[in-house]
Amino acid sequence: MISEHHAEHLFEGPIAEEYEMLTRICPAAAELSRRVGQFVGDWAPPYPLEQLHLLEIGCGTGITTAGLLASREDALIESVDNAPAMLSQARQNLAAALAAKRLRLIENDALSHLREIPDASVDIVASAYTVHNFLHGYRRRVLEEALRVLKPGGLFVNGDRYSVDDAAEHLKNTQEEVKGYFRVFTEINRPDLLEQWIVHLFSDESEEHIMRLRPALDAMTEIGFQNVSLHYRDGVNALISATKSSLIAAAP
Repeated sequence: MISEHHAEHLFEGPIAEEYEMLTRICPAAAELSRRVGQFVGDWAPPYPLEQLHLLEIGCGTGITTAGLLASREDALIESVDNAPAMLSQARQNLAAALAAKRLRLIENDALSHLREIPDASVDIVASAYTVHNFLHGYRRRVLEEALRVLKPGGLFVNGDRYSVDDAAEHLKNTQEEVKGYFRVFTEINRPDLLEQWIVHLFSDESEEHIMRLRPALDAMTEIGFQNVSLHYRDGVNALISATKSSLIAAAP
């Protein structure tokens, strides 16, 4: 078992090289990316802002990153991912933003990079379809660090897989997801990708990884986030947000 102190490398080989297949086997993931970008575009900070500093956890091939860039012309985005094959595609897909210096791509795991960022220096931490990949202990540390680096009043927004509370309904959703994998990959004759995505789904559904909605939101409140809210839910796909308190504790 991989220690909860370390990141896993879940995306390598064919699944990473052709990760954009996710938009075909799970259109809801692309919809969450769009919603994360829209949410960020609609957000108004409770403090004066000249330049918005945004950290994206898990850029993948740049699907969510592109939405974030389009949503905020005032944003400087730092996006971190630990999968070289995915970053290579992101560099191609996001070449214009990189050239314009609106975007910086970083090859590192989320926790290691967050720990390098100063306290209260980021306006928004955003992510889509990444946090559910983390082991529970690692995920909690990432969220603790995300809260630390946010400015008072800053925003955390995540579009991700959160399991359905009803076990029977969750099982039905998972079965339908698997049927979709078989349908898509059979049509294009890619049994190798079918195998990779089935294995990855087993990882998502494992007790070490699965993100249950209510416990996940409660954990964020326990960590210290405020206004922890669910905005959208479609099966296992959900959009949640939270903020960092804008109140600064008085000196003793």
